Amino acid sequence: MVLRRAFFRWLLPAAFVLPLWMIVGWAIFGQSGWGLLWVLLMAVPSVFIGQLVLTLLTRSRPSVRAERAVSWWDVAGFTVWHGLTIAVACFIDGAFPWLLTGAIIAVLGLFWLQLWQLWSEARGSGARIRETITWSSMSSHDRTSPSSTPAEVIIVEEHRLRD
Repeated sequence: MVLRRAFFRWLLPAAFVLPLWMIVGWAIFGQSGWGLLWVLLMAVPSVFIGQLVLTLLTRSRPSVRAERAVSWWDVAGFTVWHGLTIAVACFIDGAFPWLLTGAIIAVLGLFWLQLWQLWSEARGSGARIRETITWSSMSSHDRTSPSSTPAEVIIVEEHRLRD
């Protein structure tokens, strides 16, 4: 549970730390100016927006909000994606295209995993709501006909007619 809660708290800061690591990785591993252009125009915005979207999808699930912890599927998915993103920022010659492809596949898979989990939880809760609000759940007193005594009527005039 501690690891799952740690991932829950890590999701939002990761949206800022991972793109920052892309820039730091470019500076540490001595890439060219074209590498910086790729980092600034493609990598940083896509990692930032992707992480924010995944964070919002994850935190929108009722079970995550209730437990304040992500699922084990989330832990596995975010570990793979964050690990590949960190490795991509190391700009390893020969492995860079493979790492980048793996990171893209991981984020797409994680996106669909989040949608599947959200849909599964939403579908289940909708069925429970429909089951709880039925005619059989209402008491017999509520289903009786209205009382035979006339109700008091109050008339509110918006404006008076002048003679």
